[in-house]
Amino acid sequence: MASSCVNLGRRRLCGLWLLALPAGAALAGWPARAADGNGILELRVERSSEAGMYLTAHWSLVLPPLVESALLQGIAMHFVVEAQVRQPRWFWSDKVVAQAVRHLRLSYQPLTRRWRLVQSSTAQEDASGLGMALGQGFDSLEEALETLQRAAGWKIAEAGQLDPAEAYVVELQVRLDTSQLPRPLQFGAVGRSGWRLALSRTVAVPPEPLP
Repeated sequence: MASSCVNLGRRRLCGLWLLALPAGAALAGWPARAADGNGILELRVERSSEAGMYLTAHWSLVLPPLVESALLQGIAMHFVVEAQVRQPRWFWSDKVVAQAVRHLRLSYQPLTRRWRLVQSSTAQEDASGLGMALGQGFDSLEEALETLQRAAGWKIAEAGQLDPAEAYVVELQVRLDTSQLPRPLQFGAVGRSGWRLALSRTVAVPPEPLP
């Protein structure tokens, strides 16, 4: 494989390697769900020279006891969902060609016993400060998590950012943003596994078929 890399050339070999994988196949052969129940279960990417690149995913989040306890006390939790589109390069680090981010704020209202999930493209400590935000109410934590754990038809790259002849790698990351916790909890969360919640999965996206 190393000699083929030299003889065929970087760009051509890159395309052949990615085309050898099924569309949307994960590059790493690790289980989708970890032993603690957390993991990205489904990750599909579709690309079009006219429309750009879209991502659909489903992940599983098992909230640590410390996180769930804080929620029940009325402390909001912030999650970051980030998709990064990279162009593989053999002799240098991958080139980032596009990225998209979603911020999700999950909160519990003890007086009404209702859960609320607010989605925005920007991070804000106060939900009232969210600009283009979409909020939903739920009767249970399970219902709120079911919505939080999915992304459907999410546009992660514009058509103009992509070269139809190039292969790309898409990495999806989901994590708890502890920097948005109240200051006393931020100090207590540093280095504690009870506040650590992060998922990641990568898929290869082959070039578009030749006409």
